[in-house]
Amino acid sequence: RDWEQDGTSHCPSLKMSAIAAPFCRRVQRGLVPPAAAAVQRRFLNLHEYQAQIIFQKFGVNVPKNLPAFSVAEAVEKAKEMPGDEVVVKSQVLAGGRGLGYFKENNFQGGVHIVPKSQVADVADKMLGKTLITKQTGEEGKPNNTLLLAEKVQIVAEKYFAILMDRGSGGPVLIGSKVGGTSIEDIAAADPTAIIKVPIDIIAGIQAADAEKMASEMGYAGAQQKDAATLITNLYKVFIECDCTMLEINPLATLKDGRVLVCDSKVGFDDNAEFRQKDIYAQRDESQENQIEVEAKKYDLNYIKLDGNVACMVNGAGLAMSTMDLLSILGGSPANFLDVGGASTVETMTMAFKIIMGDPNVKSIFVNIFGGIARCDDIANAVVAGAKAVGGNDALKPLVIRLEGTNVEAGMEIIKNSGVNAFLTNDFTTGAKKAVELGAA
Repeated sequence: RDWEQDGTSHCPSLKMSAIAAPFCRRVQRGLVPPAAAAVQRRFLNLHEYQAQIIFQKFGVNVPKNLPAFSVAEAVEKAKEMPGDEVVVKSQVLAGGRGLGYFKENNFQGGVHIVPKSQVADVADKMLGKTLITKQTGEEGKPNNTLLLAEKVQIVAEKYFAILMDRGSGGPVLIGSKVGGTSIEDIAAADPTAIIKVPIDIIAGIQAADAEKMASEMGYAGAQQKDAATLITNLYKVFIECDCTMLEINPLATLKDGRVLVCDSKVGFDDNAEFRQKDIYAQRDESQENQIEVEAKKYDLNYIKLDGNVACMVNGAGLAMSTMDLLSILGGSPANFLDVGGASTVETMTMAFKIIMGDPNVKSIFVNIFGGIARCDDIANAVVAGAKAVGGNDALKPLVIRLEGTNVEAGMEIIKNSGVNAFLTNDFTTGAKKAVELGAA
């Protein structure tokens, strides 16, 4: 019970369910953040055109490019590109854009190389439409911006990335002589194709580190020097901009000998928002789950899942174990929702609104362990939140489990509130009842 009481996620060594175990592994890998933090995710993603501007400030070579926010602007910006053709790229925060399609008109492809005379027609089919790729799901993502870029003649494509590595305790450079395709596929076909160079986080990247990486990626002569300089500058971006990930695919060698970043994905650490205000001011909330965006405004850590038993829990560790127990008992969690330690009327009201807005939810399991946050205070907030969304006439079947500081007072508050709820002190009893009500 230690891992339940202290509100942290230790991922205990019990047999975990098919839902909670992968979720726990995603937390450990940083794909889903520890919900103890009052942030929705641990990273911010910027659009390609925004990342390109940052790269240029740090001396990283990129093709000439300009963003466009209307068809007319796209036509004018295309005139500034060299040559007779221009690359038109959709700007959505998802991979697989080139193979995607637009929902409204079934226009195929989010990346096109077209004559400048056709920019207006292509831009009209892409701007203001919803792009669906293998990463977006059926709902897709809105495409409100285009990136116009010069067409370059690529003779070789390589892969490069910088990540934080727990094993070496610092950043690690990752590269491959082969790029332009999925790095997972490259690694699966030939694990030796992946090059890794750990960097001392205190000393920073040295000239020898960058030259070694460039050499092992297949660069030679003058291109090796150019690639090493580019790698060094990308490392500066990674450190000085508080990145969690920086991925270049492809890192392109052009026919004229230049080494350029042709496509990129960059994530920024939300914990550094206070010192990266210019970067965070560029956040595009239209690309994010709107419910999660709204939840974050109330310091709620919410991630939607596919089940039918809604969870409202205080503390990441307890939230993880709640999802796991529901799954073991035959239920299916509808969400991950950590209301945090300072549960107020406002946060509980928003939590109930979010849960009630999910049509898949059949029952609600409020699982509270009072520590610093007392059960009586949380109970008052729960009651106020339940009544704010319509009370018993609107609420879905509700199970409340309370344990911890001032639990007796908390139980009395709920019993005398008029809110219809199955009330218990026992975790397993509450979970069983929530599963039962969800299946009814």
